[in-house]
Amino acid sequence: MASSHGNYYFSLILSVLVFAIVASSGLSQLTPDYYENSCPNALSTIKSVVNAAVKKERRMGASLLRLHFHDCFVNGCDGSILLDPTSTIESEKNALPNKNSVRGFEVVDEIKHAVDEACGNPIVSCADILAVAARDSVVALGGPTWDIRLGRRDSTTANPNGANTNLPAPFLDLPQLIKSFQDQGLDEKDLVALYGAHTIGSARCVTYRGHIYNDTNIDPKFANSLRYICPRDVGVGDDNLAPLDCTATKFDSQYYNDLINKKGLLHSDQEFFNGGPTDQLVKEYSYNSEAFFQDFANSMIKMGNIQPLTGEQGEIRANCRKVNNYY
Repeated sequence: MASSHGNYYFSLILSVLVFAIVASSGLSQLTPDYYENSCPNALSTIKSVVNAAVKKERRMGASLLRLHFHDCFVNGCDGSILLDPTSTIESEKNALPNKNSVRGFEVVDEIKHAVDEACGNPIVSCADILAVAARDSVVALGGPTWDIRLGRRDSTTANPNGANTNLPAPFLDLPQLIKSFQDQGLDEKDLVALYGAHTIGSARCVTYRGHIYNDTNIDPKFANSLRYICPRDVGVGDDNLAPLDCTATKFDSQYYNDLINKKGLLHSDQEFFNGGPTDQLVKEYSYNSEAFFQDFANSMIKMGNIQPLTGEQGEIRANCRKVNNYY
């Protein structure tokens, strides 16, 4: 009996160790210098296209950053959000959080074309392109930089149901937001820091209508100013844009100052400064942009490492919009 118990516990421990090794094996294959030999001009090429796109339209920086976020929260950072619908693929682009919302796909196409030309072959994955373009967009708008671990491969499937389930909605409360991030292996600090991405870009009326008409934790004058561009009636002006903070074309810590002044655009934004456990971190970031930049960079690295496909998994797409065997 003792021997059987010993064998059982040994098998259990062995199983746990094997699971841990398998779970971390993909991450261990990612490295900052992944393309150093195979395509030394890859990162500079991506940066050049991103800088040109952001110079043309500063909002595009926020859009490219958001693409990476919406990719990583669905089956990991695998480029699945880029796949167009086909007879065999139900696209994540048509999921509720993405439809008529995520953008920048043409810029990704441009990056892919330029980097494949620079490399001579499709060497750089679309998933890696999203990760690098997100970092370069933040830098182009005045934010921090960070070393990205590269070597992700691209998925051959998409998961719109996962997008509907996993991407945090703009009406979630703080406990729901915390759980949404915990489900991805991200903690409260990651949550507050990564939502600092809302220091750039805009949101549609349909995402903030409830906050400006129904919530009480919002500055009345701020709410009134938004009601001019976002009517109460559903379906009227749904796509009208408002900036996510008052310096929405510059990556800074203004987002957190806006929260303290009850000027968060989304219900979910204001939840971070609403008498809960994240209030103190919001205060710190509001006056210490260096701490915010550092934590944001660290959390972006952490998010970019969610469940990557590596080795023989997936593929390197020749066209980011479709799998290689699609005709």
